[in-house]
Amino acid sequence: MKLMKSLIFGSAAMFVGAGAQAADLPVKAKAIEYVKICSLYGAGFFYIPGSDTCIKLGGYVRATAGLGTNGLWVAPTGGLGGAHNRLSNYYTGQSRFDLGVDSRTATEYGVVRTYAELAFTWTAGGYNGAGSTALNGATAYSGSNPAGSGSGMISGGNLSIYYAFIQFAGFTFGRAQSQFSSPWTNYPANGYDGLPGGGGWEAVNQVAYTADFGQGITASFSAEDQVVRNTTNIWNVSGATAAGLAAGTYGAGDIGGSRTPDFVAQLRVDQAWGLFQASVAAHDNHAAYYGVDETTGHPGDKWGWAGQLALSIKNIPTGPGDTINIQGVYTNGATGYNFQPYGPYTFGLYGATGGTGAYQSVGLAGLSDSVFVTGAGQQLTTSYGFNGGYTHNWNASWSSSLWGGIGAVRYNSTAKGYICGAFVTTLALSSGLGGCNPDFNYSVVGATTRWNPVKNLTFTAEVAYVMLDQKYASGSTVTLPTQAGIAKPAGAYELKDQNSLALLLRAQRAW
Repeated sequence: MKLMKSLIFGSAAMFVGAGAQAADLPVKAKAIEYVKICSLYGAGFFYIPGSDTCIKLGGYVRATAGLGTNGLWVAPTGGLGGAHNRLSNYYTGQSRFDLGVDSRTATEYGVVRTYAELAFTWTAGGYNGAGSTALNGATAYSGSNPAGSGSGMISGGNLSIYYAFIQFAGFTFGRAQSQFSSPWTNYPANGYDGLPGGGGWEAVNQVAYTADFGQGITASFSAEDQVVRNTTNIWNVSGATAAGLAAGTYGAGDIGGSRTPDFVAQLRVDQAWGLFQASVAAHDNHAAYYGVDETTGHPGDKWGWAGQLALSIKNIPTGPGDTINIQGVYTNGATGYNFQPYGPYTFGLYGATGGTGAYQSVGLAGLSDSVFVTGAGQQLTTSYGFNGGYTHNWNASWSSSLWGGIGAVRYNSTAKGYICGAFVTTLALSSGLGGCNPDFNYSVVGATTRWNPVKNLTFTAEVAYVMLDQKYASGSTVTLPTQAGIAKPAGAYELKDQNSLALLLRAQRAW
């Protein structure tokens, strides 16, 4: 028995000793890739593990409600919002998730940069009239997102690509802000999307080169895609209809295929006191055919142009960080550089009337790059405008801003003859050709207040007031057809200046 115990304890001691020796042997650990901060390009960048490329992720989550509007973020100027009846939304809601990805790599040619910003947005729609007879009232959902069927929760929304570009050795390739626009684009006080009076924020496909002369002086030259982004309307007035004229559309849309990009040049001086910028653009107006097929002929191309001056003044005496931004623009055959894509291109805004025999009043207007009639050449449209904004910081948490803009559209005498001929014959304009003038001014004024209770969290309240100043003879009436989509009956309407008011409430968390 003693011998057996000695053997058992001796064997256990041997195994324990062997295990201890094995545990003491060195073992090669797997390498761990730690994320390293990249301080070359400012805060927020870090190295992609295993590379010399730095990357920064950013974005925001936003919830918005617009009161008195069917769109975000513009006050009503037409459609359901402009109808001002039971089909008009009292409020419209929107939610958005925005993601920005910025990567940069140092090379012997300088920094290679890529940037992309995507926005996933859900915006509530509205309900168009869909009745087929006067006694058959019906509506149908209209919007960028699907409507619920009552069977449960719904999902959807849409994806927007705000930016997607590469920068290398002074060149920019891809979807980026137009070189024509000022740094604040159509946001001189960081508020309201639909402001007229200068180049807009929405990005455009382009190839650009920027030369840096030092001392804050740069010059940029670009070829930019004109499709959609820089083209408003090219109207064949021979194709005007009563339904189109009633919505501010002065003819059949007749834009041809792309032929040449817009050519843009910009000179900028950026100093501690602020910024000055001058921009010019050349825009080719390329129409399609007079008729349904290519044998009907077409008007020749006509080049238009735009010029803009912009000025920013920083740290004005009213307080640290306070700024004033202003810009003015003139265009001929390039109206999109004044009325940017986030604002309206056509107007059909309804209100009350004091006119005898008129059902209501209406403000009708439309803007274009050019107009023509079958068999004739294009007549370029002239426009001009300006916008500006002032931002005041009350303290680290509160700020307010005042802003406004105006855009004016002027048709030449030949174009007026075309449009007024359609108004008189199609809508029975009561004042005749002598009282017809399709020129108009569109202006917006507003105010914004923001509260930042903690860093990167902002609550915003913003009010906007829009005014349509039309130039038809006072007291003139038109006879409009039934417009089932906005529930307006056929009858006489007084042509009259119009206005509307809207309020935005927003919560946003940036990161």
